[in-house]
Amino acid sequence: MLTDTDREFLYLTAVVTVGYQLFFFLIAVVLKFDKVIDFAGSSNFVVIALLTLLQRRSWHLRQVVLTSLMVIWSSRLAIYLLIRILRWGEDKRHDKMRNNVGRIAFYFLVQGFWAWSVTLPITMVNASEKDPNIEAEDIIGWTMWFVGAVVELLADKVKFSFKNSPESKGKWCNVGLWKYSRHPNYFGDILLSWGYFVASIPILEGSEWFVVLIGPIFVTLLLLFVSGLPHLETSADKKFGNVEAYRIYKKRTSPLIPLPPAVYGNLPHWFKAVFLFEFPIYSRRLYRNQRGNMQEHSRDEQKLG
Repeated sequence: MLTDTDREFLYLTAVVTVGYQLFFFLIAVVLKFDKVIDFAGSSNFVVIALLTLLQRRSWHLRQVVLTSLMVIWSSRLAIYLLIRILRWGEDKRHDKMRNNVGRIAFYFLVQGFWAWSVTLPITMVNASEKDPNIEAEDIIGWTMWFVGAVVELLADKVKFSFKNSPESKGKWCNVGLWKYSRHPNYFGDILLSWGYFVASIPILEGSEWFVVLIGPIFVTLLLLFVSGLPHLETSADKKFGNVEAYRIYKKRTSPLIPLPPAVYGNLPHWFKAVFLFEFPIYSRRLYRNQRGNMQEHSRDEQKLG
């Protein structure tokens, strides 16, 4: 059962999140300044984490550690996304909604829920009066966070340098961690999100389990099936689908979990689909291009015949 304090913290963080996202939504719409969109989402984590910690006024180690991990990760992400958008000038992901208030509002709604849901483990831990000794779940969760945060940091650093290099113009990123995963940053993001959940297990009881699970499940589904991999895979296939080297890269490189290309490239397709997230939706554009090229080639042969 959720305690009265749990409900109080959930309500408080929801209201603050709505207000925070509404503030930046008005800036984006009224001033037509969409560069604040991603910053609004990533900085919202810091607001919730610190708010719930300060609301308790007395803290134990688990609360301080989990809150600190959230603040460190989200602050780094917010600063990185802000620098990136200021450096690149615009984010192509926002092109379709730039002049559509409804789409902008929906985007803010989704990222507000993203921030609120991912911080649920921290919210529940900070709301709890329980303080069991540090257990194996704490160490495992903190380790998952550390690995995920480092992977995401290294992936972002390499991608940022790659995109800003004149020699990389018109190419896809396949250096550093991007040799082993087509989306290592998303792998890191998903891993650390589950790390928060695992680290909160020692204090969870009853329905608190279901509340805390919302965050990592939402992030995983969002990145795998909605705004993450499907969008970027389609965009990359559109740009490079006719390049043989790219098709080889895609065939030999894991979509999410970093693996050596020599290993991944030799795995059967069913194994990739079942265990390594190589879903057909990630190659729809590529298959469509290949079918179109085959049909065009067939027509040319018929004309020559």
